[in-house]
Amino acid sequence: MKNFRNTAAKTAIQNAISNSEFALSHSEIQAAIYDLCDRVTTYRVLERLTDEGSIHKIINTDGVIKYATCTSCSEKHNHNHAHFSCEKCKTVTCLQNVEPVYKLPEKYLVNEANFVLSGLCPNCL
Repeated sequence: MKNFRNTAAKTAIQNAISNSEFALSHSEIQAAIYDLCDRVTTYRVLERLTDEGSIHKIINTDGVIKYATCTSCSEKHNHNHAHFSCEKCKTVTCLQNVEPVYKLPEKYLVNEANFVLSGLCPNCL
């Protein structure tokens, strides 16, 4: 994976994501970095961090993209885990020990999967 130049914006965005217990949306990241950079720069940095394998994208049940730190990736970028979206508090959490299982017909190749379970988190239950 290609390494990109380290900038103040990249460092702030990466720290905001890694210091959060939950996956963050673009607007939540913008608020966490106190608008250090404009929204376009934030999108570019998020794409760079995704390409580097530092973070991964989660498409939430409402269609909002959230970002979380990669914790189980080593040399190969792999996100074979489920995510949980709380219907009440709207948090999205990576469930590292929950591996989804699926079977595909022959001649299909999966490059990426997005598994989001929704319901109530332990805090809202």
